[in-house]
Amino acid sequence: MKTEVKKLEKSQVEVKAVFDKEEWKAAQDKALDKVAASAQLDGFRKGHAPKGLIKAKIGAAALQSEAVDVILSDSYSKIFIDNGINPVGQPSVSIVKMTADELELSFTAPVAPEFKLGEYKGLDVKKKRVRVTEKEINEKLEQYQNEFAELVIKEGEDAVAENGDTVTIDFEGFKDGVAFEGGKGENYPLELGSGSFIPGFEDQVVGMKVGETKDINVKFPEEYQAKDLAGADATFKVTVHEIKSKVLPELDDELAKDVNIDGVEDLEALKKHIKEQLKSSKEAEAEEAFNEEIIDKLIENTPFEVPDAMVETEVQNIISEINANLQQQGLTLELYQQMTGQTMDQLKADVRDNAEKRVKYQLIVAEIVKAENIEVSDEELAEEIKNIATYYGREEEEVKKIFAGQEDRIKEDVASRKAVDLVKENVAK
Repeated sequence: MKTEVKKLEKSQVEVKAVFDKEEWKAAQDKALDKVAASAQLDGFRKGHAPKGLIKAKIGAAALQSEAVDVILSDSYSKIFIDNGINPVGQPSVSIVKMTADELELSFTAPVAPEFKLGEYKGLDVKKKRVRVTEKEINEKLEQYQNEFAELVIKEGEDAVAENGDTVTIDFEGFKDGVAFEGGKGENYPLELGSGSFIPGFEDQVVGMKVGETKDINVKFPEEYQAKDLAGADATFKVTVHEIKSKVLPELDDELAKDVNIDGVEDLEALKKHIKEQLKSSKEAEAEEAFNEEIIDKLIENTPFEVPDAMVETEVQNIISEINANLQQQGLTLELYQQMTGQTMDQLKADVRDNAEKRVKYQLIVAEIVKAENIEVSDEELAEEIKNIATYYGREEEEVKKIFAGQEDRIKEDVASRKAVDLVKENVAK
């Protein structure tokens, strides 16, 4: 077998393989033996018919087709290994020439792209400094007050619904004078000002009294999920049965105890806890934004194309992550698609840009590992296994058995993190 390798655009290679007469004849003989073993001709037991009769019955073209499968089975991996090619997706194969004495095949395979690593040190990226304001702490305290508020019935002839009140209502919606499906409710509790109903609805309930019935005119949003109502004018007949006002608890030590947080026994401790939580949350957001900006800069500094096969693989990885997250919430991917109205093709299209970004980032980081000669010691590997065991609540020995034979993959992950840490440490000061 002789091979010839040619680089194509978009990170693909073509390998032409020419098989000599002896190889091709051996493959045809092997194919004939395979067919003969299961062939059943009239007058002969299964697998005992003369090969000459079998060959004449199936024909040269069919036999050669079987022989190609034999060639592929025997030589497929060798063709790529001998030429130092590591496909990153399923190669395609086509027959260039096929006769009784000759066979020439052409393989096209996607491979990891070759590129020149751009600047990765001194990136003009700054992590945002975070601070927690008194206003933010007070807003959180107000949330707790609302959470533990009491609803008290408004009484008296002058009692009217106001923003912040919770009203119990009956309602029925009409479009062009005809009631529409899903537009009716009885004894429905609605907090005015919550924005849970169609824009304009709650504003028109404000000022109503108990026992009052009123027609409320609204316009459905253009992007409303029910297409027959999107952008349509509608009228709701609304009756108020009860109005409750919200009475907030005092902002004191008793409220702090009601919040029921370990170690929080008074208002000052609650404020301190809120400040720490807000700071932690803001720091996590700042770190995420910092990481994203670094990714964008690295990709900007190292422009290259990635083969579709690598992007498609990453698209599937992202879909699997989405599915796993949904399952943790007690949902399924199918139900999510129904809720969002997305087909699988639309979902894949939505995540494709992110998938391509991920692939580029992973390849760039791998190049940084090489450029910096980053290695992972056995001690670092042991520490990583220990961290994995702690994270999943498993014994170290159990984790070692699970990842037996995959130590190199774990080292690659650790090396990638070390490369990213190096980039972060060397941002522009």
